[in-house]
Amino acid sequence: MGCCQSSLKATQPVKENDKEKEQPYLRNLNLNRSHSQTQTHTDRDSSSPADPSSFSEFSFADLKAATNTFSSDNIVSESGEKAPNVVYKGRLHNRRWIAVKKFSKAAWPDPKQFVEEASGVGKLRHPRLANLIGYSCDGDERLLVAEYMPNDTLAKHLFHWENQTIEWAMRSRVALYIAQALHYCTSQGRPLYHDLNAYRVLFDEEGDPRLSCFGLMKNSRDGKSYSTNLAYTPPEYLRNGRVTPESVIYSFGTVLLDLLSGKHIPPSHALDMIQGKNIMLLMDSHLEGKFSTEEATVVVNLASKCLQYEPRERPDTKDLVTTLTPLHTKPDVRSHIMLGIPKHEEAPSPPQRPLSAMGEACSRMDLTAIHQILVATHYRDDEGTNELSFQEWTQQMRDMLEARKRGDYAFRDKDFKTAIDNYSQFIDVGTMVSPTVFARRSLCYLLCDQPDPALRDAMQAQCVYPDWPTAFYMQSVALAKLDMHKDAADMLNEATALEEKKQRGARGS
Repeated sequence: MGCCQSSLKATQPVKENDKEKEQPYLRNLNLNRSHSQTQTHTDRDSSSPADPSSFSEFSFADLKAATNTFSSDNIVSESGEKAPNVVYKGRLHNRRWIAVKKFSKAAWPDPKQFVEEASGVGKLRHPRLANLIGYSCDGDERLLVAEYMPNDTLAKHLFHWENQTIEWAMRSRVALYIAQALHYCTSQGRPLYHDLNAYRVLFDEEGDPRLSCFGLMKNSRDGKSYSTNLAYTPPEYLRNGRVTPESVIYSFGTVLLDLLSGKHIPPSHALDMIQGKNIMLLMDSHLEGKFSTEEATVVVNLASKCLQYEPRERPDTKDLVTTLTPLHTKPDVRSHIMLGIPKHEEAPSPPQRPLSAMGEACSRMDLTAIHQILVATHYRDDEGTNELSFQEWTQQMRDMLEARKRGDYAFRDKDFKTAIDNYSQFIDVGTMVSPTVFARRSLCYLLCDQPDPALRDAMQAQCVYPDWPTAFYMQSVALAKLDMHKDAADMLNEATALEEKKQRGARGS
């Protein structure tokens, strides 16, 4: 129940001096994140990596439940059940959607090699990638878990569209974003991407194109890295069976051809057309001439360079980004608008139970009322969370408790910045953990207009005291401040359910 519930093992709360590592998980609300270290929330621009989620080990049982026992109805990979490694759509207990790639049992016989390879890919985080968030390696099972991209593949939008074809500006955006993804991977020491094609380009909830992380990991330890369609395979791979960074550039050239033509045409045929100066014959007729000839020529020339027979004559990923950046001519137009797809947002569900005073204050976002309730409650809910021996009552201990006392005075007097400083001194020592301190500092952050660390503290309060309604209430307020209203409403309902359960227990005793 709540943000900290998952198949993962919880660790000690994150210390305040680790907050520069805070992951910008808040966009996707990774509910398996309670054990992870955290870093500052970043924008979805291409210049700085984003970390929407932590990388973790999942139990096979949880992934089996999430995918409805790997039902064929949940298969989302185009090759379907005949594919050697099938991709399923799944939903975790915390409501988060995921994509699960299930390998054949013989694909990775050595579990250590599989975990090492998956962990290497799992270190990558960027807004241009559909990031890997975990794996499962139970017995003979080998699975990868990634962020789920709900708006299909580039292949679907280019080759099998129903409502409208992709306009030229969006095709330019796809080319640039995928080039940025490849350049980021190369800069992080992961330049090899296996079988890059239009099926590997996915569209997220905003309609933004992302490169699937699954292609960063081979289909098997010793297996093939490319599909059996030899017409689209880099010539050097046919010679020696090895993938090189230059091979990835060649495959990127085939994706550029897809974007130009709206068809999957063999590179040799396209190069004949380019060399014969028949560029207009190469262009997708469904564009109906609505594109810049100059821009199209730039992309055609770049594709030609990428598809050179000799690997050393191909550009590198930096060249790709440099060439394509000037073609991004509609940066202010949202991707889902250009794709002509709706942006689905679930409406918040109303509370299912009568609310207590705390619940009412949280539902109204009344921070003043929450402050009054926390002051009145004091540390009554901390009973039993710390049992200290006589030896632990050191001078450091006394200093820590003195810092908490100063924080309490500042909290009572509504000096919230001073309260944050003193509560942080208490938390950083780490000898005692107090859900009340986390809840109080969470409210201080909210009153200082800092919802990201407020949510983190509320989650840490839950880690210390998993069934504490106040921890869930504070998460609800922080989520609402972050405009995540559906999740805020869900958290409010969980808090009221816990409070009701607690009251029934008190009456029963």
